Amino acid sequence: MRLSREKTVRLSHRTVDLLASIPNVDFIEDRDTIRQEIVTILTSLLKLEEQVDTEVRAKIGSQKKEILEGSEEWDIMYRKYYAEGLKRLGVAEIHAH
Repeated sequence: MRLSREKTVRLSHRTVDLLASIPNVDFIEDRDTIRQEIVTILTSLLKLEEQVDTEVRAKIGSQKKEILEGSEEWDIMYRKYYAEGLKRLGVAEIHAH
């Protein structure tokens, strides 16, 4: 998933606001420091995700048999290789249904 810098920053603000609304959560750092760390983490994860996407597309493209993007076979292979790539990097795949 590709997010613009603006959307990543907006997500960080919402996350900090949500955490601040939880009665048992106390910040030991100021909100802006926490928000900046959230941006750093999200950006890092998005870069990993993009790296896996690139690797998966190359792996599918290197198959002996041509597999057309958008076909059912391509989608199945993409999901399988993508999940394997995230697992290899230690990033859990999040299922959004």
